Amino acid sequence: MLFPETKIILDLCGGSGAWSKDYKDAGYDVRIITLPDHNVIDFIPPKNVYGILAAPPCTEFSRARNGHPEIERDFIKGMNPVNACFRIFFQCDPVFWALENPMGLLSRWLGRPHFYFDPWEFGDPFTKRTAIWGKFNRPIAKYIKKAKVMTEKQIIECQRNNKPQDRGNSLAKAEKRAITPAGFARAFFEANQ
Repeated sequence: MLFPETKIILDLCGGSGAWSKDYKDAGYDVRIITLPDHNVIDFIPPKNVYGILAAPPCTEFSRARNGHPEIERDFIKGMNPVNACFRIFFQCDPVFWALENPMGLLSRWLGRPHFYFDPWEFGDPFTKRTAIWGKFNRPIAKYIKKAKVMTEKQIIECQRNNKPQDRGNSLAKAEKRAITPAGFARAFFEANQ
């Protein structure tokens, strides 16, 4: 049974729940709204939501597709979950809300992000420049030099993987990179409780 003072955190398009894990571990009432069980597009939020984390699919906005002009982008399809997230933000009016997406074309519709980060800045040894829009306290980066977190070999590998022509079609690799980095998730939690 939940107590009335338990704070509700919605994790929209939350996938593995990595971004909301620290909230769950701290006793918040975390509700992961993600396919296939829940579709953010038709989700009706509960009352008294304290915070919202959102990570809608980046497929249509990703720079990773820049090296593949033969794949047509469907921005209307891509904006459907983004629009649903914004509907929920406005319905709930939580203390904080954040929507993340890798650096790409989404800023054409949402404008300049409130915050940018790379996972290595929070101790996770890889690069994936990510933008966050919203109303939240900015997490504090733990590192300002990549070499403090990543080996030279890791840095070279990340540079190679960030070139569209070198990317494989590895679904497993894409799914792994889609998970919110643990170091960033922890720092975000520490800044927004």
